[in-house]
Amino acid sequence: MVEKIKVLVVDDAAFMVKAVSELLESDPGIKIIGNARNGLEGLEKIKALRPDVITLDMDMPVMDGVTTIRHIMIEAPVPIVVLSSLFSDGNITFEALRLGVVDFLPKPSGAISRDIHRAKQQLIDRVKLAAVVNLQNIHRVKLNRWDSRELLAERYGFQSLDYLLAIGTTLGGPNTSLRLFSSLSPKLPAAAVIVQEISPKILPAFVKKFDEFVPWKVEAARDGAVLEQGVCYVSSYENTITFQTNSNREICLQVSETSNKPLDALFGSAAEIFERHAIGLLLTGIGNDGTDGFARIKRKSGTTIAQEVETCVYPNLIQCAIERGVVDFVVNENQLPDTIAALMESTTHVEM
Repeated sequence: MVEKIKVLVVDDAAFMVKAVSELLESDPGIKIIGNARNGLEGLEKIKALRPDVITLDMDMPVMDGVTTIRHIMIEAPVPIVVLSSLFSDGNITFEALRLGVVDFLPKPSGAISRDIHRAKQQLIDRVKLAAVVNLQNIHRVKLNRWDSRELLAERYGFQSLDYLLAIGTTLGGPNTSLRLFSSLSPKLPAAAVIVQEISPKILPAFVKKFDEFVPWKVEAARDGAVLEQGVCYVSSYENTITFQTNSNREICLQVSETSNKPLDALFGSAAEIFERHAIGLLLTGIGNDGTDGFARIKRKSGTTIAQEVETCVYPNLIQCAIERGVVDFVVNENQLPDTIAALMESTTHVEM
């Protein structure tokens, strides 16, 4: 028999512990091995019970969620799925994802209401995926706050918009994209678009904090937004992003609430509009989405890059693309900023 995934539920609300436990144990592959009422108790039980995954609330007495995550990652690393009502608090959502939680899910309102039952399958899926995460590749992102008021000249270099950097990722993506854009120069003649696994409810608060800590200007992707150089547009995997040219011949975003292979749609549309100036980047994730889109970028003479499998939290997304032969460069995560910059500079010099 396949061993069940052992889960510890950390939440100070007894009714929520009961609801989450019942939801998860409705799946025959999951077993609840205990619960804790706050982060300190949770940390002790992690060490004693050795769960495969924990679900974690953020708003708790004694030791709050963010402090708990910091201690867990240092003292007793275990995959964490956050389930919290504080999703609109940018400091909390950003910190949790920066520190390396697998995902941050909004806690359904009304606790044992229809809301939480609608979220049942998503929670079960996240716990199952958390159980197979490459824990060794989860790292907190070290960031310095970017003071745009003092460094406007560097943040807005008035470069031309020659390239599109289209980035696709699923689980583990927010943490990885933070590391990338903390080191990627905003002076590149490009705009960037990221499609990643993040709840649309959490996205606005996350993006607001993201913008404070990287030299790029970061915005939530919105329908009709005109692409600007030095701006990174972030979208949830639950939406589809494509591109079109408006009446002023400006390239703008098209945002749809449907989500059928959104990475393929992103890369394919980038290829059609930017052709050889489209650079596709696949980061950590699950599934095979993005592979067909990469093929379209290559057909239009664009460039495709994949994060090195060994550095991924989830390697599956990248392995699929590599096996299809649609990846031009496989790059260590630490070398991605230099590789992207070098590609744009070399192409620009050749065309001049």
